[in-house]
Amino acid sequence: MRAIYGTFSPLKQILSEWICLLTRNRYYDFVTYITIIPKKMINKKELCKFLVKAKKSTYAAGEKAKKTIGEDKSTTLVFEDRDWKYHDNYFGGEPFGGREVVFLKNEPVYIMTYYGWAAESISDYEKVYGVLQKALSLIPEDRPFRGPTEYREADFIYRNLSTGEIDNFSGEETICQSGKEIYKTKYIGGFVNQR
Repeated sequence: MRAIYGTFSPLKQILSEWICLLTRNRYYDFVTYITIIPKKMINKKELCKFLVKAKKSTYAAGEKAKKTIGEDKSTTLVFEDRDWKYHDNYFGGEPFGGREVVFLKNEPVYIMTYYGWAAESISDYEKVYGVLQKALSLIPEDRPFRGPTEYREADFIYRNLSTGEIDNFSGEETICQSGKEIYKTKYIGGFVNQR
């Protein structure tokens, strides 16, 4: 039996053989389940490139992006490229919250959650969110969480400060108009389902 199924740790081998006896020779199924499924190794550069492409094609694309409104009143944007799939789902309105998930071969490997708001004093929400979409379209490949560190347009300044790397990060983005903060979003994320 050991020669057929390869080399396992002694504990796994003993456990597998014991369960084999109890489960009437379902040895291969059990061994496949506990041993052959490898630990997932995510290529960070490939994930970052995919996130840039996905985010530029969804919310940052503005009206060009295909949005689906669910029965639960959430908005969903989806982008797929070969084995990768990006799924952004949010609620709101003001304030708003949501999460982005990346799947690799239909397995979730990355998540980012976010929560934000625009000031009640804003008279032109479209203008503020237009600035946000332009900033998000400039997403940096080395830190593809939100937009660049800074983006300026007329009297608006977008800023994004983050810590960590793609596998475990957090941050905050703001938009100020004439020196007054009028928009803020906090976010956190990283790898999931890695063990």
